[in-house]
Amino acid sequence: MGAEIYYQKIMSSTNRGYERHKTDYYITPQEPIKVFLSEFLSDVKKGKFIDDITGIANRPDRIKWFDPCAGGDNEFQMSYPAVIEREFGAEVDTMDVREDSRAKRKEDYLLADLNYKPDVIITNPPFFIAREIIEKALEDVVDGGYVIMLLRLNFFGSKERFNFFQKYMPILSYVHQRRFSFTKDKKTDSIEYMHAVWQKGQSPDFTMLKII
Repeated sequence: MGAEIYYQKIMSSTNRGYERHKTDYYITPQEPIKVFLSEFLSDVKKGKFIDDITGIANRPDRIKWFDPCAGGDNEFQMSYPAVIEREFGAEVDTMDVREDSRAKRKEDYLLADLNYKPDVIITNPPFFIAREIIEKALEDVVDGGYVIMLLRLNFFGSKERFNFFQKYMPILSYVHQRRFSFTKDKKTDSIEYMHAVWQKGQSPDFTMLKII
């Protein structure tokens, strides 16, 4: 898209119009990320639901983290890398299609070749290509590694994604009890969000749901 930022007028789920990047970029609040990671790592450490092949529970600073839609700009940090680096002291590899992003690599993830296998791929994907990003991330991540996506809870409810979930059901789904605000006015959408967790090599028939 070049260095210039494009905007379009869209409507949120509350029918409230606001300006957003054409690439579906908006600022992910950092506190829910922190809450999720704390719950997730605690569950992994306790041996709940997951066989921790990567060692994420005990040494999150030593594994390879990657955020393919890292965001950030002159005003805002990249949300997931900021939390992970602050909480764990871990370095996060970053990519984003936007030229004004703070990401290390300015590329379209769906067209990119990583040349290595991350242990964890974690991001807030653009909603309109979330399925494609999940599918590619499950190819790119190391065997036994995690793909973690922030998604609307109603991502489960589409006929178009029914076949997708027959093949790619997340092993865990952490539903946030508090609604998010992605805008400067701090107003929230009328919808719940979840961090969905896939583990490469695992194909459950249903997802375990936890409210956090």
